[in-house]
Parts: sequence; structure tokens; C-alpha cells
Amino acid sequence: MAKEQPHILLVEDEPSIAELLRFTMQGAGFVTSIASDATQARKLIADALPQVVLLDWMLPDSSGLILLSEWRRDARTAHLPIIMLTAKGMEEDKVKGLNEGADDYVTKPFSPKELVARVQALLRRKMPEAGSQALAYGLLSVDTERHTVTVDGAEVALDQAEFKLLRYLVAHPDRIFSRAQLLDKVWGDHTFIEERTVDVHIMRLRKSLGAASGYVQTVRGVGYRLSMEEKS
Repeated sequence: MAKEQPHILLVEDEPSIAELLRFTMQGAGFVTSIASDATQARKLIADALPQVVLLDWMLPDSSGLILLSEWRRDARTAHLPIIMLTAKGMEEDKVKGLNEGADDYVTKPFSPKELVARVQALLRRKMPEAGSQALAYGLLSVDTERHTVTVDGAEVALDQAEFKLLRYLVAHPDRIFSRAQLLDKVWGDHTFIEERTVDVHIMRLRKSLGAASGYVQTVRGVGYRLSMEEKS
């Protein structure tokens, strides 16, 4: 039996860019659908979930960031792999997109080959997480299906970046990761994000975890780890 081709949803209102994306993705072996605005994208998502969404930041009837936020709040689409496409190049805009739950970020103009490589890398990174599972460590419990975290039985609110970071750390307790490794393993190869951004997410995560904040430890000169051991 032939292997089913992954389905890509392109949410892009500029016809020339949409057709370039369609041609590029189909040439790489992906089935593609195009939505020219947020309304059409919502309808297509309601009908069937794609494997990956390429989502433009600026749409005629809404912001791609608003659409991204909507999908991340819905349990059905909470883990849908999404790559943001935008002309915005400021680092704070990129960080904002990642904090809302984007899995990757590509700034226009982009290389079609690079975009294909990013889609393929995202699929490789996401597929092992397709199965639902609950992760636990000490006072922490991470429900990857419901996208919730509890500390000593009490649910805590995390943004998308904090949740991804904690999920990865809980899945690999007592292992030390450098900032570069966390950027690669948690968000992918985001070469445009400075490593100090990891420090900001770690600081926010600690504040959110309350009684379990001490689990997220700094290993001086190396990086971070999740551990219940006393710091040396």
C-alpha cells in the first residue's frame, strides 16, 4: 500500500506567494490546500486537520497571530504543527509568535528549499509526540493530551513556550541541556533567536511553577536541567 502523503494547509492571501508555496510543497511530495483568509482557514480546519499549517501573519480579515491563538486554545488543534510566515523581521515579533504557540517562524522572502526542510524537520520532531501521554516528575504532572500542568495537584497556567520547555525537561529529567540544545530540541533550529531567549523562558517557567520552581536548575557555565537533587 502506498504511503499517504502529508497534507499541508497554506493560509496566505497573496496569490503569487500562495501558488509558489503550493508548487514548492507539491514538488516535495505534500498534498496542499490553500486558504486566502482566516474565515476560509477555519472552515478547512473544521473539515479535516492537516499535518502542518503554513500561516501568514497578515491576513485580510484577521491576524494570523489571532488565528494561531484560537487554535492553541482548542484541544482539537492545540498540538497542530504550525509555521508562521511573515515579513515581520523584528526579534520581538518572532518571540511573540513562538510564545503564542508557533512551532517555527520563516521570514519573507524565504528560500523554498529551506521552507521544505523546515516542514520536514517539524514533522520529524512532532510525529514522536503524536501519541498522548502523561508525564510526571516529583510534584509535577504534565498531561500532553489536555495540554495541562499541575503542581502538587493544583493546575498552573503556562504559555505555549513554557509548556513546550517543561514538557521536554520532564521527559528528560536530570539531564543537562545547553541553551542551544534547548532551542533546537524544543523549538527547532531557530537560528534567528538568541540563546538568551531561553533564559527568559526559564525565568518565566520558574515563576509559573511555584512550589516546583526549584526543579528547574541552572548549571553554571553549561545550561539547565530538571532535577530534585540539591544544587551543588
